[in-house]
Amino acid sequence: MTRTILRASILAATALLPATSFAEELSLDRLFASPSLTGTSPRAVAYAPDGSLVTFLKAREDDASRLDLWAYDVETGEASMLVDSKLLEPDDFELSEEEKALRERKRISSSKGIVQYQWDSEGEQILVPLAGDLFLVALDDKSVRRLTETEGFEYDAKVSPSGEYVSFLRDGTLYAIDLDSGRERRISPQGEGAVSYGTAEFVAQEEMNRYTGNWWSPDDQRIVYTRTDETGVDIIPRFDIAANDVTVIEQRYPRAGRPNAVVDLFIKDMDKRRPVKVMWGASPDTYLARVDWASPEDLFIQTVNRDQTELTLSKVNLGTGQVEEVYTEKQDAWINLSDDFHPLAEGGFLWTTEETGFRHILHFSEDGEKTQVTLGDWQVRGIAAVDEEAGEVYFVAHVDTPLERHLYRVSYKDPGAPERVTRLGSTWSVSMAPDAGSFVATSSNSSTPPQTGLYDADGERITWIEENALDRMHPYYPYLDAHQTPEFGTLTAETGEALYYSILKPHDFDESKEYPAILRVYGGPGPQLVTNSFGRWFLFDQYMQQQGYVVFTIDGRGSGGRGKGFEDHLYRNMAGVEVTDQLQGTDFLASLPYVDEDRIGVTGWSYGGYMTLHLALRAPEGTFAAAVSGAPVSDWSLYDTFYTERYMDTPQDNPEGYERSSVFPYLGQLETPLLIIHGMADDNVTFDNSTRVFARLQAMGKDFEMMTYPGQRHSIHSGPQGQHRFTHSMRFFDRHLKPGE
Repeated sequence: MTRTILRASILAATALLPATSFAEELSLDRLFASPSLTGTSPRAVAYAPDGSLVTFLKAREDDASRLDLWAYDVETGEASMLVDSKLLEPDDFELSEEEKALRERKRISSSKGIVQYQWDSEGEQILVPLAGDLFLVALDDKSVRRLTETEGFEYDAKVSPSGEYVSFLRDGTLYAIDLDSGRERRISPQGEGAVSYGTAEFVAQEEMNRYTGNWWSPDDQRIVYTRTDETGVDIIPRFDIAANDVTVIEQRYPRAGRPNAVVDLFIKDMDKRRPVKVMWGASPDTYLARVDWASPEDLFIQTVNRDQTELTLSKVNLGTGQVEEVYTEKQDAWINLSDDFHPLAEGGFLWTTEETGFRHILHFSEDGEKTQVTLGDWQVRGIAAVDEEAGEVYFVAHVDTPLERHLYRVSYKDPGAPERVTRLGSTWSVSMAPDAGSFVATSSNSSTPPQTGLYDADGERITWIEENALDRMHPYYPYLDAHQTPEFGTLTAETGEALYYSILKPHDFDESKEYPAILRVYGGPGPQLVTNSFGRWFLFDQYMQQQGYVVFTIDGRGSGGRGKGFEDHLYRNMAGVEVTDQLQGTDFLASLPYVDEDRIGVTGWSYGGYMTLHLALRAPEGTFAAAVSGAPVSDWSLYDTFYTERYMDTPQDNPEGYERSSVFPYLGQLETPLLIIHGMADDNVTFDNSTRVFARLQAMGKDFEMMTYPGQRHSIHSGPQGQHRFTHSMRFFDRHLKPGE
């Protein structure tokens, strides 16, 4: 049923594509040029407090990496630029090390200009951090008030909920500016050395999606902040090798099995001198996962044990700092975090857990009674909004198909079958109004680039904010004749689960010919590669098919969107079932009559780079004719605690699993032509993951190729280096998969 619905929707979308009288093939030059071939797609969408405006970040036509702040007037239907980033950001501006790291963690390192902003509570001003300083933009006259102008770098800035203050971090210290007087005051003690205040430690940013370490109470009376002590965390010297110089950065990086930071929590009353310490049991073997204010007097925290098998929701006594356990979730393997704690004005809260094997919504009444709100063999992705008057919760999930993400609603007072709000045939991302009366959504599918509209709560479009129509003015229009929609299907894993795949044929496909093929792999927990959506990576697939390659992707056991049980196959045994499933997909690919089984390549980045190494090393001889591995983990003992131990336990507790999952036992089996790519300043998958592989292969006399990028961190996806990376990779594939052409 799912495949029939999806195929029909794709065919319908394809039929709507405008006819072109000529065809152009994509080039890598054009893929990296401006404007973006995906067209205009608003980012960081937010409602004004009164709902009259919708604000968003928008890329410039002449520079797709630079973002400016725009606003859409709901009443007039007009959009206009609020802040031109070029007017406030100097050309020679240099990010601080903390900001570079934070952007890398948020996966926005390729963006410049305005990358974040925040409304004040009255809807009169917007806070814009830019070029290391802070600015307030007034909505009435578009005037700009500069809040800071220092040699230091201000970051993680926030307008307090009632609009009295703007808080920020500088040099590991938490400050606040009184907006009435303009006076700056230090909130926390001074950060020094390995101790900082109001910050989020490395694993919180990289793995927990907790990018901050400070939280205002709803009435501005209190602010909660962390004290992060990394004294016990190992220093991993990182050689930030640029083109002309080398900087040694003493990075505090907690590798698997090694000490973590100690994170304490303090409550600062703005009218009192001394803060209250929260007695939550801070230690290197516990994690502070979330901090949530339910009301000015109700503070909750979520904590996780080091094994990540137990998550506890606790309420904090603001006067004493003592904590009271409210709810605990336990898992045999590991617990995935969420941002779905939603307190209700009537008392109680909504919450999501994976107790059933799939993430679902629970309703906890004020007296602690627990009611299951959603249930089924499908995955809730997150709570979008709550309409307390109607007693309904809006949520994003994969109810109809794992290949599409949709908005649904259901009564949490009288639960029943959820009602889908968004239409089938596309993948949706949603930002709902605070009152749940409307939402802004961006949708796309494999034939339609992202389109952003304003919708009522029933899913009826009120107006386009950015239609991004594929008309003659769209940057992708000249390439439509060569565009291909993928075919989706399923294989069956040895344990019985369906494994979704996509296959993209060359646009000039001739069924009588045999084509080279490229398997694009990720394979790890979390992301899905096989989705009905349109984006930059989809355009790279389009580029490869236009170069005469069949492009194949399969999401094996362990990947996201399919529920906790589907992920649990990886527990204590990475590079196990993922390798099996990718090889099953490769066998299927090789069996297709139009694929040359002797000319199949494989490529992936990060976990996908790790999987690429394992596939190249462990597949039966002749399976792959070329492999390109990008920024790979090579041994999990070199990666960070929170991610690695969640799936593998510690090296001390699971030495056999770490040995099996490492690539080093298999390096002697290398026969496949191999290219390894890595950024020399990578602070996530550190560069020594690759240099150790280089050294071992060289000692064995194995032939391979490498391409390293000075000054580049983990994400080498944009700019000249990104283009060079893709160009070099494709030339490598062409040499080995298209010999003589």
